[in-house]
Amino acid sequence: MERKQLAPGVHLSCDPAEKLNRCRISIHFTFPAQRDTATAHALLPLVMERGYAGCPDMTGLTKKLARLYGADLTVDGRPMGANRNLCISVTGIKNRFALAGEDLSQEYTQLVLGVAFHPCMADGAFDAEAVAIEKQMLRQSLEDELNDKRLYCMRQTAREFYGDSPMGIRQEGYLEEVDGLTGADLAAAYEDMLRTASIELMVLGCTPDETARIEAAFRAELDKISRRPQPMAPFLAMPRQTTVHKTEYFDMVQAKLCMAFTLGQPMDLADLAACRLAMALYGGSVTSRLFLNVRERDHLCYYCASSFQSFTGSMTVSSGIEPGDAARAEEAILNELADLCTGPITDQELEDCRRGLIDGLEGVEDSLSSLESWYGMEIIRGGAITTPAQARADLAAVTVDQVRAVLRRFSLSVSYLLTKKEGPYV
Repeated sequence: MERKQLAPGVHLSCDPAEKLNRCRISIHFTFPAQRDTATAHALLPLVMERGYAGCPDMTGLTKKLARLYGADLTVDGRPMGANRNLCISVTGIKNRFALAGEDLSQEYTQLVLGVAFHPCMADGAFDAEAVAIEKQMLRQSLEDELNDKRLYCMRQTAREFYGDSPMGIRQEGYLEEVDGLTGADLAAAYEDMLRTASIELMVLGCTPDETARIEAAFRAELDKISRRPQPMAPFLAMPRQTTVHKTEYFDMVQAKLCMAFTLGQPMDLADLAACRLAMALYGGSVTSRLFLNVRERDHLCYYCASSFQSFTGSMTVSSGIEPGDAARAEEAILNELADLCTGPITDQELEDCRRGLIDGLEGVEDSLSSLESWYGMEIIRGGAITTPAQARADLAAVTVDQVRAVLRRFSLSVSYLLTKKEGPYV
C-alpha cells in the first residue's frame, strides 16, 4: 500500500492488488463526532446512496450499475471512537475483463466522485422526497432497536459506559430528532463535512495509469471546495469507576448480559498485537476461556464473547443467559479474566489462539473490502501503518507476560442486564 498527501488533510492510498480481478475506489471522510449533528450524519449515508446529480433516479442508478457488469455502490457511516467515518465506495471488475473494452475505471470514478461531491441537491437542500423516505427508514430502524434485545443491551451498555463523553454520541442518531430534520439541515452537515473532514482516497486494484487518472479527477473536485480541515479526535478512554449495575425488565425468555471494561487510559498502539491475542484468549475465539469454560463447561450462557475497541480503550463482553443465571454468569466471566491475569496459561491454548489470528490475517489480502478495512483502520489509528504481514510477525512475537499485562489493566465499569420481570438482579 502506497500513501501520499495530496493537500492538507487529504491523502491518496493505493494498492494494485494484481492477484484480484476486481477494483475498488473509495472516499473516506473522517471527522470528530458532534452531538448537534449526530442524527443528520446518521441519515446522510442513506440519502446519498440513493443517487447523485448525474443520476438522481434510483432505478436509473440500479440500471447503470448493472450495465457496469454488476458494480456495487455503497455509502455507509461508522463510529471510530470520538470520530465518525463516512465512506463512499464503488467496486467492480477490472478494465481488462470488460467484454467490449469499456473504460470501467473511468465509469467507477465518475460514480464515486458524483456521489461524494455532487449529491442530489437544489436550493441548498437535499431532495425533500428522498429525505422523507430515508427519515422513515431511519425512524423505523431506531424504533426497532428494542426488538433486537442483544443489540439493545449492547447499546444501552455503551450509553451508560460513555455517558456524555464524545465517545457516547450515538452513531445511529436520536429518535426524537428524526422528524425535525430537513433537507437543509442535511445539506449543512454535508457541506461542513466536505470543508472540515480528513479525506482519504483509496484506490485498490487499479493500474498506475488508472490511479493517476482517478487522482487527477479527484483533485479537480477538491479544488472547487474551500477547505478548512480539522484534526481528528485523539484516542480516548473512560476513567476507572466503581462498577455500575443496571437492569431492565422485559417479557423475554433469554436474558442478555453486557459488561463494559476500561483500560482507564488511551490505548498504546505498541500494545495492539498483545491486545489482539489477549482478546482471542479471553473471549474472541472458539478456543477462548469464555467459550470453552463459561459456555461449554459451565453451561452458563448460550453465547459469550469479548471484543476490544482500540479507539476507546474499552472491552465488551456480551452474553445470552438464563434469567436466573445472571449473577453466576457475571461472576464466571470475571473469574476467567482473573485466572488469565494470575493463573496458568498453557502453551497449547496460547498457540491455538495465535494460529487462529495469524490465519485470519493471512486472508486480508484476499479481498478488496478486507484490504480497505485493514488499511483504513491503520490510517485512522495514526502512527506508522502496519501491513498484515507485519501484524502477523508482531503476533508471533507476543509473550504470555504481555498478554497478562494487557488484561490486568482492564476494570469493570458497567454491567447491564436485560431479563424477564420475575427474578430481580442486584
